Amino acid sequence: MTKKRIFFTGGSGKAGKHVIPYLLAQGHRVMNVDLTPLNYPGVDNLTADITDSGQVFNAMSSYAGLDELESGNGVPKFDAVVHFAAVPRILIKPDQETFRVNAIGTYNVIEAAVKLGIRKIIIASSETTYGICFSDGPTDPKSLPLEEDYDVDPMDSYGLSKVVNEKTARAFQKRSGFDIYALRIGNVIEPNEYAELFPHYFRNPEVRRRNAFCYIDARDLGQIVDLCLQKDGLGFQIFNAGNDHNGAIIPSKELAERFFPGVPITRELGEHEALFSNRKIRDVLGFKEQHNWRKYVDEG
Repeated sequence: MTKKRIFFTGGSGKAGKHVIPYLLAQGHRVMNVDLTPLNYPGVDNLTADITDSGQVFNAMSSYAGLDELESGNGVPKFDAVVHFAAVPRILIKPDQETFRVNAIGTYNVIEAAVKLGIRKIIIASSETTYGICFSDGPTDPKSLPLEEDYDVDPMDSYGLSKVVNEKTARAFQKRSGFDIYALRIGNVIEPNEYAELFPHYFRNPEVRRRNAFCYIDARDLGQIVDLCLQKDGLGFQIFNAGNDHNGAIIPSKELAERFFPGVPITRELGEHEALFSNRKIRDVLGFKEQHNWRKYVDEG
């Protein structure tokens, strides 16, 4: 596997702080560009604001560390950009600011990467694009399972910003021919959260309806990002980034009938197959789940 020099935005956040260690363990060099540094051995940090285009261009054409001065060959070029920086959900900042940071920040990052000739770009989209998570009132999906060809239709500022980001990525891919992959990331679960959260989810499954019962282990997300880094030639792609099964003990068919009655099921589902389907990352990227919740939580 080729080791890459990676420009990673938002690596100090909930997902990034687990993805970066995974990438480092694969031998990649990672520069974390964030408003807050990530305190982890081996990661390079640079403080920058993604909503400032000048800062993004400058950071993306920067040395990652003092050691890179030694060759005397100038600034090395990044092999890939992984863009996770964002306001992570609604109700943290005003809606306008959430949309501004996420949409403009993503435009700035992709624009800089394309104009600097970085041919592999991975951006964080979201399961909220499917329009269930932050809807005003309970909203049913148009069909299940949720797959990447779905006509995404959120009504909130966060989900909308992610749809816009996917369109931005597609536009830049069309003009450049580079590989730009958008990951619709499911509800991120850190290792400590299984014991803290999942027993409550099992007793009260209705609390997970807005997420369509999906989850992605933060470490498995690291694997997905690395698989995207390794897979070339796909152009623009959208991938659901979720684990194999639902974050529930109820079988998938019963889960759908109980919480999404009347919603069409478009294909046969495995007994516990996720309603937020990860079939594409398994088939196209070769994803093999390592952290099913059953390893960490007793169903009883």
